[in-house]
Amino acid sequence: MFIAGFPAGSFQANCYVIGTDRGGDALVVDPGQDAFEQLTAVLAEHRMRPVAVLLTHGHLDHTASAAQICASLDIPAYLHGADEFMLDDPLAGLSPQARVMLVDFDLTGLRPDTVTSLTSVDELQLAGLTMAVDHTPGHTGGCVTYRFAAADGRPEVLLTGDTLFAGSVGRTDLPGGSTDQLMISIERHLLTRADDAVVLPGHGPTSTIGDERRTNPFLTGLALS
Repeated sequence: MFIAGFPAGSFQANCYVIGTDRGGDALVVDPGQDAFEQLTAVLAEHRMRPVAVLLTHGHLDHTASAAQICASLDIPAYLHGADEFMLDDPLAGLSPQARVMLVDFDLTGLRPDTVTSLTSVDELQLAGLTMAVDHTPGHTGGCVTYRFAAADGRPEVLLTGDTLFAGSVGRTDLPGGSTDQLMISIERHLLTRADDAVVLPGHGPTSTIGDERRTNPFLTGLALS
């Protein structure tokens, strides 16, 4: 399995490229602000051909380049239906302070031509890969975690978006957020995974479920229970 990632734009949201190997089909996960040029360079370096854009949730810092990438490559995007409204009204998912800061920005044209809803989807098969799609609301109503099963000596891989970070969890004070939902999602869908499962979060460094279970101050109580 091939994975490359980089933080994009002023929000430093992690964008990932995933495939079975270099030189093959690929998935692009969470192409945020100003991700297009960096992504193009990564794809060229590793000779990857994207077949889809996967979005962990609808916030602008994870979706801002999705429409541009989908249009340039003629590929679809995948997003849970509960967050689709943010593609048409990106400010609706942000805090009042962020809305003021972005009021003069052109936020039109951010919806890809083809958006496939993940509302009733629990598995995808794309780019030669099979992944589980776990609905993990809390940061937003439509957050999902993309989960790739362990294989050939490689541990399970979890793309957690803004649900779980190294040493932290997603904020819940934005529209559609819920602390109770977030903690239930983490307990049911993430802390149930093996200790060596790799966490690829929406911001910051990678981690493992075991490290988060033992050291994440937001989760130690859940792990003990």
